[in-house]
Amino acid sequence: MSDPTEDIPSVDYVEGSGIPIRGNDIDTDQIIPARFMKVVTFDGLGEFAFFDLRFDDEDNEKDHPFNEERFQDANVMVVNNNFGCGSSREHAPQALMRWGIDAIIGEGFAEIFAGNCLALGIPTVTADHETINALQQWVEDNPDGDIEVDVRAETVTYGDNEINVSVDRAQREALVEGNWDTTALMKANRNAIEETASQLPYLDQTRSELEADD
Repeated sequence: MSDPTEDIPSVDYVEGSGIPIRGNDIDTDQIIPARFMKVVTFDGLGEFAFFDLRFDDEDNEKDHPFNEERFQDANVMVVNNNFGCGSSREHAPQALMRWGIDAIIGEGFAEIFAGNCLALGIPTVTADHETINALQQWVEDNPDGDIEVDVRAETVTYGDNEINVSVDRAQREALVEGNWDTTALMKANRNAIEETASQLPYLDQTRSELEADD
């Protein structure tokens, strides 16, 4: 039987064009409105990312980067501070990933949002306000320009610039070592989990009670 962890890719480097999303405290309800969360799977959530910021009540397009043709192939999002605050809904990074986002560079992220991104293999790297503002402006001026996010080295390169960024140590290790997919890790350690469960007395009691009810 193959090892499920062998299929978890290392995410130590992301390259692509950028898309700037300006504004502090953009919460998860803005990223994916709650009415679009009534789904069985996450498939198709990408088209609803930032929906209420992109469309009015009559579904007419507003001025938003996700609506602009020049950013449609972008995979590196550049945001400001406290991005992903609000509820803990995992649908938010799911929607961004399914729109096409592979990495996010910002001033700061809500902790749970960053954790949900990690579970999808999406790096969330940070830099100060001036650095992020300069990068956002460069992306505006160079929508097809290449951005390189080096998770291992904690650098971002664009144009003639290389900037230092911060990556949470635990996140960096998980991404670089390919340990970010917790579901695959659980499957890989199924035997150990079952062995531990068999030694827990309260689980034995629960099994006995269930068998008695049958």
